[in-house]
Amino acid sequence: MSKHALWLCAASAFTLMTSQAWADDAPAGPTVAFNAAITNDYLFRGLSQTSGKSAAQGGVDVTAGMFYAGTWLSNVDFGATASDPQNKTSIEYDLYAGVRPVLGPLNLDVGVIRYGYTDSPKAAHYDYWEGKILASHTMGPATIGAAFYYSPEFFGKVGDAEYYELNGAYTLSNKATISGAFGYQDLQKSKAGISNYSTWNIGVGYPVTDHIAVDLRYVDTSQKATRFYTKTFAGDRIVGTLKVTF
Repeated sequence: MSKHALWLCAASAFTLMTSQAWADDAPAGPTVAFNAAITNDYLFRGLSQTSGKSAAQGGVDVTAGMFYAGTWLSNVDFGATASDPQNKTSIEYDLYAGVRPVLGPLNLDVGVIRYGYTDSPKAAHYDYWEGKILASHTMGPATIGAAFYYSPEFFGKVGDAEYYELNGAYTLSNKATISGAFGYQDLQKSKAGISNYSTWNIGVGYPVTDHIAVDLRYVDTSQKATRFYTKTFAGDRIVGTLKVTF
């Protein structure tokens, strides 16, 4: 186990132990929330998961006090061809669970995520797990945050991987929120032209109603087009998303 994995496990255990101090404040029963969205391009850490095409997405979350679990789905398109049938994968499904305690001025989120892909042959090695630690601090209309993700065997079986991110948001008086993030994906080894890279984004979101929100965002990455990652997967783009919660 790498030092990153040990640190993640230790931090998770510490958070779970300290979270007991707030357990008495948890609501009597769990709450269930649903979400659905459409977007012109599904991006994950700056890279398109739909070959630059649109996506329909949705999920459900169950929350009980500071504990949560849920699932989320999206169509994907990795550019299937007759000579490369392993890329015929059409659906991504995520399973996740964690705890969100408050530690002093920090809002924490410690959890695990399972990424799965339908129609994905074993040789593709698409499915993987990640652990995460997120922290944020709110100061009036502004929020700053940081995130760390660790996988012992990342997408495509490229070995262990870490993702680091700094992010921030500011809510205007008209309820619109300007937000942005800078992240770095650190891979143990490169594969098919994919190597360590940075990604960044900035955009604005607006709550049309209590249940409908829109987001318009500019996204770019240092992972430029290669033979495998063509312009449809890597490169700067504008992404628009409509999300409904209920």
